[in-house]
Amino acid sequence: MTARKFTVYKGLSRPLIYKGFRGKFIYWGIGAVLTGLVLGSVTMAVINMWLGTVVLIGCIVGGLLYIASRQKKGLYNKTRHRGIFIVTPFIYERPEV
Repeated sequence: MTARKFTVYKGLSRPLIYKGFRGKFIYWGIGAVLTGLVLGSVTMAVINMWLGTVVLIGCIVGGLLYIASRQKKGLYNKTRHRGIFIVTPFIYERPEV
């Protein structure tokens, strides 16, 4: 009997990437597309077919552009301070009793 060798997937710690969107932004993209479809179809049914088409395309394209701009800032929301910060040491001296 010989031992079987299996390949190990090395990218387990990396975020999922699909069409340029990574991690949580994939779900945000799906949400933007579904929101555009719902708002566009409601606008088509209530107001006008052409206005509904404009709303549909505007919501999808605007949502995906917004998500792409948010993705450039990073996968996780971090506070990024700009500038030079000087921390002054604070030494507390207990009063003698």
